[in-house]
Parts: sequence; structure tokens; C-alpha cells
Amino acid sequence: MDVFKKQEFNINTTFEKHESNVRSYCRNFPDIFQRAKGSIIYSESGREYIDFLAGAGALNYGHNNDFIKQKVMSYLDADGVAHGLDLYTSAKQSFLAKFSELILSPKKLDYKIQFCGPTGTNAVEAALKLAKKITKRPGIFSFMGAYHGMTLGSLSVTGNIGVKAGAIGASNQVTFMPYPYGFMETFDTIEFIDSVLNDVNSGIEKPSAIIFETVQAEGGIVVAPIAWMQRLRNLCTQHNILLICDDIQVGCGRTGPFFSFERADIVPDMVILSKSISGYGFPMSLLLIKPDIDIWKPGEHSGTFRGNQLAFVGATAALEYRESNNLEQDVKIKEFFLKNFITKEIASISEKIKVRGLGMIWGIDVAKFGGGSLAKQITSRCFELGLIVERVGRDDSVIKILPPLTIEIPILQKGCSIIKQAFEEVISK
Repeated sequence: MDVFKKQEFNINTTFEKHESNVRSYCRNFPDIFQRAKGSIIYSESGREYIDFLAGAGALNYGHNNDFIKQKVMSYLDADGVAHGLDLYTSAKQSFLAKFSELILSPKKLDYKIQFCGPTGTNAVEAALKLAKKITKRPGIFSFMGAYHGMTLGSLSVTGNIGVKAGAIGASNQVTFMPYPYGFMETFDTIEFIDSVLNDVNSGIEKPSAIIFETVQAEGGIVVAPIAWMQRLRNLCTQHNILLICDDIQVGCGRTGPFFSFERADIVPDMVILSKSISGYGFPMSLLLIKPDIDIWKPGEHSGTFRGNQLAFVGATAALEYRESNNLEQDVKIKEFFLKNFITKEIASISEKIKVRGLGMIWGIDVAKFGGGSLAKQITSRCFELGLIVERVGRDDSVIKILPPLTIEIPILQKGCSIIKQAFEEVISK
């Protein structure tokens, strides 16, 4: 009891007194966390929580992965360069070589790599800026339900009106097209885009680029069909529009293959990576660019923290870890378990509950079975039972399952059982 009082005191005074009102995750998971290992986070009081949040996708390899940690610690012990702007460094060289060896070359992908600022939104900004520079066209097409970041350019192509309410005028020259979701699943969205582009009276000018997610994660775990992505690629080629794939949250093996677009056998003109690319939660973002469109002039797009040396070390180690542990196959095994458990044990509760996902990202949609209010009650109860899991989608009505890719099956099963128990308890009330 004394420990609880101390913790409550710290939360109610230290954080509320000094930290901005903008804080969010801590409001849903009100505990003070001290350490973490693998798929478990420990609070100051010693309580264990299973992590189905994984740093919003930044911890695909788990907390404090031993292999990656050792590489980082060895680099620090050797007084390796910690900050290097965009200077040539051994850490950057190692990452570039390993990324080419293990990812690009085997997949026959030819991309130049731009190191952007520390987070995904920085790479989104760079992609939008470069697309407009290449085509000399100011417009961008994005999709309803999209989420691409919190800076002005990224917000302009984000669908959620609520999160960009303070960014007045951010969506100028951005047109939102329908994504294959909800009633739009029976509507030919690609044909619609094509007709808009071919109609001189549509009132919509040809954009410089179309930015898309293969899985709208924050949008409610909405998985784009393979045929749809292939037709989108063909449409962009036909109309001389650049195709930008935002693989920030569902890349780096989250869906199985390293890139989430691989299942559609397409090659975007630009690919945005961040979150788990560093392997250890270090800030890092990349923009992959087809060589013929890498028309930047030296220093034309810059940033102080675009050369995070520790992130280079962590990223190189993560690629080695992924390869040596056959993580892609491991994800397939866990995908099979997740899909079966959620479908049989939770979706079976009511035909109004919908399940969507692939790989190690799944959503339980209760929009028609109590909506966001029910989802909040369930995730709150999960937290009380020792599981951290968040809500996404319209009205936050989708419970989002996003554990580390390295989670052990018994822990994965226990976390899913907690969700089932929370459903049953909340519904029974």
C-alpha cells in the first residue's frame, strides 16, 4: 500500500506539475515504468506488464534485445562517434553495406538511402518535398484513414481531422481518396481515382505523388488487398505519378517480409522507414529513393540529427539478428496463432466483432459492438490485468495487437487470454 501511495503521489504531482498536457499514452497506462526486457515492462513497484504496444511499432526486436544491446555497448566502450551529422563514419558504412547485403540485393531492389531527421514524420516531409521538386506539381493524393505523422506536411496527408485540428490550412493541395474499407470495399476506388485523373472537369489536378500505407495501422488495422496495391502501382505508372509507401509502422518485418509491400510484388518509387529500423528504439528514419529520381542538391534537405550513430549500430545488429534467427518464418508461426485465437476465442462472441490483420499486427473492431466506449473499457481492464494494449481507428473502436516480433509463444498466449478475459468481464457487466 505504501508503494502504491508513493507511485500515485509521483504521478499526480511530478508529472502533472511539470509535463505538458499533450501527453497521451501515460493517461491510458497510469503507472511508472522502470525497466523492460523482451516483451515485459516492469513498474517501479515491480509489477509486470505484457507489452502489446511495442513502442507503437518501434520495438519489433523487443526491449533490450541482448544481441543488439551488446553491439551498442561495445561501440560505446570503444568511444565510437556518437554524433556525426552526415559525415562518413564507420557506423554508417557498416549499416549501408549490411542493408544492401541482407535486404536490398536479395530482393533485387535498387534504392538510394537518404538519412532524414530522427523520426518518421521527418522522412515523410522529405518524400513530399522531393516528389514536388521532381514533378513540379504541388498536389498530393493521400487516403481516407491515413496517418503519416504530426508535422505540418505529414499532417496534411493524414486523414484524422481531430489530430490536425491545430494545424490550420495544413491540407491545402492534398486530396483524400477512398481507401478500400467499409462500404468502399465494394467500390472500385482505383477506377474512381483513374476517372478523376482523366476527367478535365473533375476539379482535381494531377498530383506529384500518391502516398499510401499497405496496412492502415492507426486507421484501424485496415489491410489493403494485393490486387488493389498492384493496380495502384500501375495507375501511378500510367499517369506519371510517384508512388510513396509509408512503411514506418508495418515495415521492418512486422507483416512477415522486411517490407510490407513485398506481398503485392510491387516496387514503390519511394519507401519511408522509421520506428524499428534502428532495432533498439533509437530515433532513426530513412527515405529509400529510386536512383533516377534522387535529384537532391547537396544540403538541400538537411537536419542536425540525421546521422544517429547509435541507431546505425543498432540497425546493423538488428539486420544480423533478423537473418540469423529466421525472424520472418517466426512471424508466420505467430501470425497463425494470433489469427486463430482472435477469430475463435474473441470474434466468436458476436458476429458484430470484426477481426483484421496479418503478420504481427491485428485489430479487434468493436465499432458495431459497443464502439469506442467498450474498447476503452476492455483495454483499461487489460491494463489492470497486466497487459498494455492500445486502441486505434475511427472513434478508437479497434483494439490493436502489436507485440514485439520476438515475443515467446507462452507470453503471446497469456496476453491474448487477458484480452479474452477482459472482453468477458466487461460484457458481463
